[in-house]
Amino acid sequence: MALAASVPRRAFRLPRSSQIARHAVLLGFGFLIGFPFIWMLLTSFKPFEETLSSPPTILPVHWRPENYADAWRAAHFPRFFLNSGIVSLTTVGGTLLTSVLAGYAFARMRFPGRDALFLVFLGTMMIPQEVTLIPNFVLLSNLPCPIPVDTICNPKGAGWFDTFTAISVPWWVSVFSIFLLRQFFLGIPNELWEASQLDGASHLGYLWRVVVPLSTPGLLTVGLYAFVQSWKSFLWPLVMTSRPDVRPVQVGLSTFALENGTYYHTLMAASAFTIVPVVILFILVQRHFLDSIARSGLKG
Repeated sequence: MALAASVPRRAFRLPRSSQIARHAVLLGFGFLIGFPFIWMLLTSFKPFEETLSSPPTILPVHWRPENYADAWRAAHFPRFFLNSGIVSLTTVGGTLLTSVLAGYAFARMRFPGRDALFLVFLGTMMIPQEVTLIPNFVLLSNLPCPIPVDTICNPKGAGWFDTFTAISVPWWVSVFSIFLLRQFFLGIPNELWEASQLDGASHLGYLWRVVVPLSTPGLLTVGLYAFVQSWKSFLWPLVMTSRPDVRPVQVGLSTFALENGTYYHTLMAASAFTIVPVVILFILVQRHFLDSIARSGLKG
């Protein structure tokens, strides 16, 4: 033990050549992952003719930053951004509420069939969205309309079709988010629950006063995941909406795909500024996101 303690720590370091090779491999994989994003940015500055050149050029020959202004004016992007913001924020709120309650129930409460029900929940993650697309469309299109507001439910007798409700409420329950928070809640010491019981706290009191404040990294991760999933959703809003007044920004990108071809230069420019909110949000919560992923695997 004394001999091992006396050996300098630098003796256990990898050789410099191995460190260089490891970093080269990581940089290579990082470049492959980021190349589509780089290609999108470079294409957004090309004239339309260069996007169709063969073989394609990586760097623009003639830089054209006007593509961004043209893309912004080509569609109702202010309205699309507002729609996506409303849908994404309501989806985040609904997901956090259901995930916190369900995750706590699976982590801390004991009831018959809890583990079996949790396995069924996990099994639903393997069901593709396309399988449930038609049943969900039929179901939501025939739901009654208790509030005759066209952005909440359709007062024309089409149920929830063409409304914010249809493209937000079905995603308020996320199995992945429930699983993540359950793993996070399992890492909270049980002594805190015992101390809360001595103070007469119920499960709900313990959840909102102790568990939720201690789970900020997990909650931010769930919120980020729900926001990204809602913001990038395309197929479901495309099926459930027909009016620009309620369509989100991802559906708005289809403006650049016409019958006579796709205008790739403006499409890439529009794609670039539509991902800005997601990038900013990820930068703000990145530290909490990594901390949540690390802690959620400690106990399960």
